[in-house]
Amino acid sequence: MDRDGEANKAVKGYGENRRTSTCGLVLRLLAMALTLAAAVVLGVDKQTKTVPVQVSPSLPPLHVPVTAKWRYLSAFVYFVVANGIACGYAAFSLLLLFANKAGRSRALASAVAIADIVMVALLFSGAGAATAVGVIGREGNSHVQWGKVCNVFDKFCDRVAISIVLSLLGSLAFVIMGGLAVLG
Repeated sequence: MDRDGEANKAVKGYGENRRTSTCGLVLRLLAMALTLAAAVVLGVDKQTKTVPVQVSPSLPPLHVPVTAKWRYLSAFVYFVVANGIACGYAAFSLLLLFANKAGRSRALASAVAIADIVMVALLFSGAGAATAVGVIGREGNSHVQWGKVCNVFDKFCDRVAISIVLSLLGSLAFVIMGGLAVLG
């Protein structure tokens, strides 16, 4: 088999093999649902607590309501946007693949396979950023005098963790789709 035949075989996973095509469709729907869920879970995450603030040692503490929201941290904003982009791309790529009946356009199938891998990178970077901030929130950082906040905003932090897991599962679906395109 010549080099062009091998290249054509590499993108066969999107449309020519019925089982691979069905598996790709299911994975694409799963990736879309998981990234949407991740964006929504963190996008609606908010928790308000009343915390004591000591102004002076001689005065009693003031009890101040404090709210934790996802949009207060740029890493969480990036995470929500990255998952929104991946979800939108999954929906758009479904339309493209349906338009590419029976895998007629190998260029389109190749572009979708490459974009799947780009979505993996986007989702991993968003999950990494959110995880880094989440670890600081849970553990604090004594070197820079950042205290723990997850002991106060426990439900908020739990939802952040759930959202990160959903996003990582969505990125795993994109990884598998990329593997199917290569192995097709």
